[in-house]
Amino acid sequence: MANRTTPSLKPEPQASPVNLDDIRRQIDTIDQNLLDQLSRRADLVHEVGIVKKRDGLQIYAPEREEALLRRLIEMNRGRLPEKSIRAIFREIMSAALALEDDLKIAYLGPEGTWTHQAAIKKFGHSVNYAPQPNFSDVFDQVTRRLADYGVVPIENSTEGAVSHTLDLFVDSPLFICAQILLRIENGLMAAIPRDQIKILYSHPQVFGQCRSWILKNYPEAELVEVSSTTKAAQIARDQAAHGAAALGGPLAAEMYGLALLEECIQDRATNTTRFLVIGEKTCPPTGHDRTSILFAIHDRPGSLVKALQAFDHCHINMSKIESRPSKRKDWEYIFYVDLAGHCEDPKVAEALEELGLHCSMVKLLGSYPDSGE
Repeated sequence: MANRTTPSLKPEPQASPVNLDDIRRQIDTIDQNLLDQLSRRADLVHEVGIVKKRDGLQIYAPEREEALLRRLIEMNRGRLPEKSIRAIFREIMSAALALEDDLKIAYLGPEGTWTHQAAIKKFGHSVNYAPQPNFSDVFDQVTRRLADYGVVPIENSTEGAVSHTLDLFVDSPLFICAQILLRIENGLMAAIPRDQIKILYSHPQVFGQCRSWILKNYPEAELVEVSSTTKAAQIARDQAAHGAAALGGPLAAEMYGLALLEECIQDRATNTTRFLVIGEKTCPPTGHDRTSILFAIHDRPGSLVKALQAFDHCHINMSKIESRPSKRKDWEYIFYVDLAGHCEDPKVAEALEELGLHCSMVKLLGSYPDSGE
């Protein structure tokens, strides 16, 4: 009979247990390397700032910023999602801007408003911020060079255009140099229980964004419009004994110690506000741009049709058109238009030249990267 080999009963070798201390030491080493590289990057940024000042160039370059972010996202081969990469490098670039110059950003305040949050999304936490009480003061601060850039809302996906901003562009020498898209998630905040709420305070745009929710949940409540959601939160805290509550963002609730009784009460889940960055110069082309203009037509039959045909003839897409009273002459209107492309693109330049033949005024507001991240 053939001998049978007895199977080995030796246990399989076990993998070495994960040592948490070893992993942390590796992370510490990586952190030190990151810090060294960031310091080296800061030295180079400082040199860039010296060259820009010498040559009279703008410190903030939205076209360079967006190109850098896109390149980093394309290079990414790791676990970090695009949102995280943008957030991390936004703060790195914010620190760089602070190194290049003592950058100051004016915005529609007070602190904690959605405009403030949009400004932080674009410029990060390292630059200086100057809250302003109204739209015209934001424009004025930048015009008088008391601030380097301004941030103002221009339209909401639910409530439409912000007319005050459109009107200020008519006489302003400033240009649009970037845009910001910010998802708006409003909530109910108060220092009292829900059943004691009698008055709701908020910005008029927020009331419009939450109209159906208000009718369903507080049809009898008094609605009081105030200048900002931050102001509304302050009143809700101070007037809690009188049944006051506020509608706004979670940051406002946190700032004033209010309980967030319900989140995401806006009627549309995709509720988004578009903000503009305004400055003294527009941006060079990036290959994926938007151009904003104002124009006024002659008071003749068919003038508007002929004006708009200029874009059709040159195959230029209009993504937005708004009309506003000119405030110079009764029943005269000014049109605000967003176009696909850059003002230096041959087709866009041709369309603007043809447009001028049918208009009493054409004003370029700026060309800027067509991205809101």
